[in-house]
Amino acid sequence: MSADSSERILTYRTSPPLLRRSHRHIHESMRMKPQEGTPPLLSGEHTLYTDQEVTFCDPLQCHSELFLKGNIYITNYRMVFKAATTERAPYSLTIPLGAISCVENFGSVKYSLSGYGFQIICKDARTIKFAFKSEPHRRRGAFEALKMMVSPADIQGNVFAFEFKAQFPVDGWMVYNAEDEYRRMGVSSEGGVRGLWNLSFVNKYYERCDTYPSVLAVPMECDNRLIDAVCKFRSKGRFPVLSWFNPHSECSITRSSQPLCGLLNRRCPEDEAYIQNIIHTNRNSTMAMLHIFDARPKLNAMANIPMGGGYETKDQYANTELNFLDIENIHKMRESLFKLQDVCSLCVDDKQRFALLQNSQWLHHIKAVLTGAQRIADVINQTNSSALIHCSDGWDRTSQLSSLAQVLLNPFYRTIIGFEVLVEKEWISFGHKFDKRTGHGGSAHGDEQRAPIFLQFIDCVWQMCVQFPHAFEFNEHFLVTILNHLYSCAFGTFLTDSERTRDNLAIRARTISLWSFINSQIGVYRNTSYSEHGVLTLNTSIESLQFWSNYYMNSELKESCQNLILEPARKETVV
Repeated sequence: MSADSSERILTYRTSPPLLRRSHRHIHESMRMKPQEGTPPLLSGEHTLYTDQEVTFCDPLQCHSELFLKGNIYITNYRMVFKAATTERAPYSLTIPLGAISCVENFGSVKYSLSGYGFQIICKDARTIKFAFKSEPHRRRGAFEALKMMVSPADIQGNVFAFEFKAQFPVDGWMVYNAEDEYRRMGVSSEGGVRGLWNLSFVNKYYERCDTYPSVLAVPMECDNRLIDAVCKFRSKGRFPVLSWFNPHSECSITRSSQPLCGLLNRRCPEDEAYIQNIIHTNRNSTMAMLHIFDARPKLNAMANIPMGGGYETKDQYANTELNFLDIENIHKMRESLFKLQDVCSLCVDDKQRFALLQNSQWLHHIKAVLTGAQRIADVINQTNSSALIHCSDGWDRTSQLSSLAQVLLNPFYRTIIGFEVLVEKEWISFGHKFDKRTGHGGSAHGDEQRAPIFLQFIDCVWQMCVQFPHAFEFNEHFLVTILNHLYSCAFGTFLTDSERTRDNLAIRARTISLWSFINSQIGVYRNTSYSEHGVLTLNTSIESLQFWSNYYMNSELKESCQNLILEPARKETVV
């Protein structure tokens, strides 16, 4: 990326959960009477703490005279700051408790030259500071209330999603049904229109793989005995299953985890036979070959061998071609997000901000993911071949690549409903660890399991929207709303790590789907210039990518996407 592109890149473009016991343990001295101007409460929401004469220290404003004074309100769902007076329209800032990664004190009453208050580090890369008068214990009430409420010990039933009881005219839980989606692709329990893939209920009770969904699609020739053997040879039992199938070309995308070859270079005849069965499902391939895409850098894949992992080789898997996509692991991505926080939270000029952005490597990681997805789409589109995607365990980079490749190949997934189906299928049902990666209910800001995997995916989709502004039915507001509620814990959509856990917690019965809210006012999220396009081909050069400043640094856009109360004029029932 050249330095002279910094100005263009930085140009704007057009909780954790609360324990039910927490608010009972807020000492009476911490409570303050509700003030005039208290924000309207949602169904199931109640105010726990308020404070006056608090100063919001906007990190992007270098002059303290531009800071805003006002009140803060803490509920069982969010923290709201409302400015007392502003020259423009009344200013407010909403921070869902689920979006808070940690709360830290700064300054002291005795030494307050640098200010006295606390800062909130958010999971979306924001750092927000509030200052208080330099009086003994002045910040204690708000600080302790937040600390108590954003770090519950148990997510099961203790997030706002279980309290939120709003009524929406559309049931978002009806958006996705695995059997219906496979049938749309021409796959059914009777073999479908081509007799190549078969719906399988081998994992109905999550016994083969507890992180896979209960309904899967496998090659027609693969019986349960073969599947059992393959499960034992794939990490976490995540054997190759169908993600996407084109019934006209017979091309497919399958996904799995790494094979367990280990130092002894173990082989599994059943796994090798299973891969051949995948190859046989595509009778139109010009090369009669399966392209295996390993998301990892090759050195990382080799480093997994002493721990029992590994990758496929041509000697063991005939008619395959292995491609390493050089996408870094979750630890590198987490480190990049931490550095991105400086880009979003320091008051510096554009030249310095560009240097911080380069140092974060954020766009380089976005480029790696997009380049990998484009390579997969190219192989399928240009050679009519099928692709198998995996990383180590198959629930992070695999989900990114599989879903992005489908967006490039299939215009259905560029519609609002189609994109919701894609997220449900590739991320939610196939076991992306939303709890662990976003830190739902976690108190450790530096938890090594946290990583911005889904955030990167949405950023990648935004990059596609920038390059193809008419090819997507949805707009930027749609993407920002999804990210806001990835963290908010207002809906059940992104709770827990697997379908099995969601079933055990009765998430569908006890919470509202995010798609209920979105699809009840679907017109708000429509791109007015949308027209259907065929296969998309991205420019993935680093110079072609942009920093999504309108998300990472525009609090007003995020604020506009926080409102969970439907406006009557915006209601629109999906047919």
